[in-house]
Formats: sequence, C-alpha cells, structure tokens
Amino acid sequence: MGLELLLVPAVAFAVAWAVTWLCCRPGSWLHFLDQPNERSLHVKPTPRTGGVGVMAGVMAAGLVLAPGAAPELLAAVGGGLALAAVGLVDDRRSLSARWRLVAQLLVAAVFLALLGPAAGWAFGLLCVVGLVWMANLYNFMDGSDGLAGGMALFGFGTLAWAALVAGQPGLAALGAGIAAAALGFLCFNFHPARIFMGDSGSVPLGFMAGALGLVGHEAGAWPLWFPLLVFSPFIADATVTLLRRALRGEKIWQAHRTHYYQRLVRMGFGHRGTALAAYALMAAAGGSAVAGLPLGFSLQCVMITMWIFVYMILGWLIDRAWRRFEAAEAPRP
Repeated sequence: MGLELLLVPAVAFAVAWAVTWLCCRPGSWLHFLDQPNERSLHVKPTPRTGGVGVMAGVMAAGLVLAPGAAPELLAAVGGGLALAAVGLVDDRRSLSARWRLVAQLLVAAVFLALLGPAAGWAFGLLCVVGLVWMANLYNFMDGSDGLAGGMALFGFGTLAWAALVAGQPGLAALGAGIAAAALGFLCFNFHPARIFMGDSGSVPLGFMAGALGLVGHEAGAWPLWFPLLVFSPFIADATVTLLRRALRGEKIWQAHRTHYYQRLVRMGFGHRGTALAAYALMAAAGGSAVAGLPLGFSLQCVMITMWIFVYMILGWLIDRAWRRFEAAEAPRP
C-alpha cells in the first residue's frame, strides 16, 4: 500500500490534467459552453466540462486501488461516477431539478445500504439527506474561478492525511487521489479560468466528500464532526445562504449571486483574491480539524464552538461591507 499512496495521486493528477486539457479544446465533443446568466460571475461563454477531467482522474484512482480496496471505497467512487454521468447530461441537456434529486437520492441510498452504518436506519436516513445536501451545496459553491477545485484539494487532502495517521491506507490513497485530480483540474481553472467544473464535477465531489467522511467514521478514523469541519467553508456559506433566502420567501432553487463568496468577488476581491482568501480559510479549518483529533471531548467542543464564532464574525463583516457596497452602487436621485 505504500507504493499505492504515491501511485494513486500521480495517476489521478496525470489523467485529470490530460482530460481537462482535451475538454478545453474547441474541437472536442466535450467542449460545450456555459453561457453567462443571472447567477454567473463570468462575462463570456466558457467550457463547463472540467468535471469530466476531475472524475476521469478519480476513476483512474479507483482502478488503481480496485484490486485490494474495501467495497465501501469502491461504492463511493461508483456513486460519484454515476452522479458525474447525470451531471454531464444536465450540463448538456438541462435536466429538471426533480430528476436530478431522484438520482442523488438513489445514489445516496445505495451507498448507505452498501456501507451499512452501525447506528441503524434512523442514522442512515439522516445520512442520505446529508449526502444529498453535500452534493448540492458543492454545486452551489462552484461559481468562482478556483474555488470548488481548491476545496477539493484542501478537503480531500486533509481526509487523506488523517486517514493515513489513523492506519487507513486505502482511504488515505483514495482521498489523495481525489485531491490530486482536483489539482490537475485547477491547472486550468485558477483565475483566469479556461474551463469550469460544471455539474459533472461539483455534484459528485460533494457526494464523495460526505461519503468518505462516513467511511472514515465507520472505520473509526475520525468522529463525525471531523469531515464537517474540514469542509465547513463550503457548508457554512451554502447553508446560511439557503436558510436566509428561504426565510425571505425566495425560491431557493433559482439562480442567484448572494453567496458570501459571490459578494466578495463583486465587491472587488476578484476571483483570484477570493480564491486565495478561501484557501487560507480551508487550510485553517482542515489544520485545526487534524489538530483536534487527539484532543479530549471537551476541548474538541471548545474548538468547534470557536469555529462557529469565526464564521459568524466573517459573515457579519461581509454582510456589513455588502450593505455599504449596495448603498454606494445604488442610483442617486
């Protein structure tokens, strides 16, 4: 398994880089464009099939691992690939939200049935909802150059490190492979982006973030709070934004530009500045999650509470700056 820890990410990166490069070429069948809309932060049509490159790298990682991999790891990869196929069809033909949700629920339910969580059916039902939410929130957060790819790099990289320390080399190798595939895509997606991830990459990455988090929990590698804290920069932004829109009576499934990261881009941070600030937050969240694993329960609770306050303060600061920005941009009588 020591060799696989090096081979899996190397193969995943190479495949993801090569396939993403092909998707960038105008003559490719996979070169279809994302047209700017009311949610978009870009102003010109850009290919949106970079997720194909990411998931090609993930599939390559899974094939290298397959001979000796645990069934739950292969189930996580298989579920991600199934959602990637649905996402690619959606990117090409625009499926209805209903059919996308049905596919996500089915994939999540099959994965949980194969995983067989020890806590019983009630916990399993909650996990199905959580996996579907992770898939969708990752999609919501894929709207700025380098953001979703960076979260995959930092998030899955952190899971890989923690799994290795916990004596789970298969889980570590797969996490490293997904992180490496994201890095191969980021070579083309960091600002100025030549290609976007699209639903074929964002939805399966969100699902696999939740799936590997559950696999590690069932294997005893980490408690449930660990993957939630690792991916908390995305979870906090998407969840708070969704709840606020719902409380305002807005249609939460409609496109919009009110996520915190979208506000930062529009207020002048730009794609590059927003991505770099998000990377620092991702690194801090992942690093503190790893540092918190050996702590006692009470100290872990203190750490999690501190992070809740961090996100509350960041949200308040961005909200205040946004109100000033809107006031300055409002037409004068």
